[in-house]
Amino acid sequence: MYKFNFMFYLFKVRNFIEGFIYAVFLKRIFFLLDPEFIHDRMTRAGKMLGKTFLTRTLTKIAFSYQNKTYLEQEVLGIKFKNPIGLAAGFDKNAQLTAILPEVGFGFEEIGSITGEECAGNPKPRLWRLKKSGSLVIYYGLMNDGAEKISKRLKNKKFNFPIGVSVAKTNCALTADNKEGIKDYVKAFNLMKDIGDYMTINISCPNAYGGQPFTDKVSLESLMKEISKIEYDKPIFLKMSPDLNHKEIDDILEVVEKYKISGVICTNLTKDYMNPRIKDKFNFVNGGISGKVLEEKANLMISYIFKKTKGKLIIIGCGGVFTAEDAYKKIKLGANLIQMVTGMIFQGPQTISDINLGLVELLKKDGYKNISEARGKEIL
Repeated sequence: MYKFNFMFYLFKVRNFIEGFIYAVFLKRIFFLLDPEFIHDRMTRAGKMLGKTFLTRTLTKIAFSYQNKTYLEQEVLGIKFKNPIGLAAGFDKNAQLTAILPEVGFGFEEIGSITGEECAGNPKPRLWRLKKSGSLVIYYGLMNDGAEKISKRLKNKKFNFPIGVSVAKTNCALTADNKEGIKDYVKAFNLMKDIGDYMTINISCPNAYGGQPFTDKVSLESLMKEISKIEYDKPIFLKMSPDLNHKEIDDILEVVEKYKISGVICTNLTKDYMNPRIKDKFNFVNGGISGKVLEEKANLMISYIFKKTKGKLIIIGCGGVFTAEDAYKKIKLGANLIQMVTGMIFQGPQTISDINLGLVELLKKDGYKNISEARGKEIL
């Protein structure tokens, strides 16, 4: 017992030092530079660190923390060492799958990946809202396309669960629903043998033609074609945070009809009047992540958990910076958590900080495993 406690607090001290270095030195430098430039450089660095056993091991020593007793769980037949995953949109081309387990993530969602290669929207397309703890994102589904990515990942083994997010290519052609469905189907078919589950992203706010598959009729047309594909792994839908209850209810009817395994709550918001926006910004395009999104995501998690009586698997995403943030989503009904913005604002040690904090919160509340806390606090 003494050894466990010693190691636990040793991890906390390590993270405190790393967090201090990031906040005082690295973040100040990074935040002076263009955010997309920094993202690209961090991706390159992560890709390099993932190439050798030595660099992976050093990264694990520097950042990782796991607790099998409290944090490991099985969801839909998939074993997650901890509930904290990297959301889609960061590792667009699946270049970081080797290093992210060593940073401490319990899983990752790659993409979103589209039927065709996509250059995305014109630059600039990424901004920081420093006072709001958020990002404005206008990438527009930039990725190498399903053909290239599937070839690169074919027969590759992963050290943690991988989700594959697919979307329709961002172009005028796919704004037509029939062409959009064809594009989804192409991406799904090419990526279906990769990873542990598939996410159908119907909620990207930055693509040509908007979000045409968030209404019941269009979504059912899409799922009818997807259901023809032979696929025996879980399927998720990624939801927009800006839907009203009627729109959510309609989507849930389709979810039930086509036996979709779960939903991700949520994607980026386009609510530019959100009172949580503290920065002055001339919003023209882009969806907002981070703290601005948090309340919307939490409300949707709670609503869907109650509506489905806890039967639907929910991945909570939006505004997770601390263990308390993650725990809130779990107690509102989420099984798993995804994040990106919190790591950008606070550093890579944030993932293990959250997992360490979750263990403390679970012990405090008398739970033996993270799965026991799900849905215990309903709004």
